[in-house]
Amino acid sequence: MTQPFQLSLAPRQLTQTINPWSWSFGDFSLFTVNLGQSRSPEVEARVLDEVGSYGRQIGRISEALLALVDWAQNQPDGPSSPAFQALRDQVAHVALIKKAVEAEAAG
Repeated sequence: MTQPFQLSLAPRQLTQTINPWSWSFGDFSLFTVNLGQSRSPEVEARVLDEVGSYGRQIGRISEALLALVDWAQNQPDGPSSPAFQALRDQVAHVALIKKAVEAEAAG
């Protein structure tokens, strides 16, 4: 049986540099973070294409987690943790960065 024609707009192997201060000279980099090979790069490519970027996925998870934290803290004797405030601070910081980038792009 012949394989159907497939057009791939994403590379077979997905890598992401997460160090914004890395210096790259061709295939040589002074700083490299390698998180390993994906077990299923096809799944990752489709998720990125159809669901959203890693940042968008983390943003949705953060929003859902904040909703759960709000709910838990509103319960009688609800839990309190410095981690809750740290999460709120991080989500607020991301929102400020997004707003600043949008403002820079607009003007």
